[in-house]
Amino acid sequence: MVDGSLSTKSVSFGARLAAVAVASALLGVWSMNSADADTGERSRYEVLELEIENDQYSGVDLGPEGPSLGDMDVYSGAAVQDGRRVGQGGGSCQVVRIEGGKRTTQCVITLELERGSLTMQSLWTGGSSTLDMAITGGTGVYDNARGTVRYWDIATPQERMRADIRR
Repeated sequence: MVDGSLSTKSVSFGARLAAVAVASALLGVWSMNSADADTGERSRYEVLELEIENDQYSGVDLGPEGPSLGDMDVYSGAAVQDGRRVGQGGGSCQVVRIEGGKRTTQCVITLELERGSLTMQSLWTGGSSTLDMAITGGTGVYDNARGTVRYWDIATPQERMRADIRR
């Protein structure tokens, strides 16, 4: 587990972020229609629960040697549902703040699924056991998607995610 200290710029931090990217790619479980009380229009909701399998990671040390603003972790992986690969994803997290022993990164992830892709974004402080991301859009059936994604057990073999998508 990443402790967020400045003395360690570890692969596990990147692996956790990679897991997040992969989890995002796993979107595709079930959907249901629901009436939107404000507009009278029907909105489509979809909940995706996926496992993430991280497969590639690279830590990029930019600027001064060691932890510094601008450093990046780049990752990719597969989204899996019921033992079947349903998508792929990737992203990066760039250090935007260093305070004491904690690094805060801005993370951007894109998940590609059979019916389209989802984009996500958030800030993440190293050492947190969960990550909540905003769904900022997408393509295909996810065009104009909004909602949230939560990741658990980041950068472990048990990494998983749940996306609550409004489209």
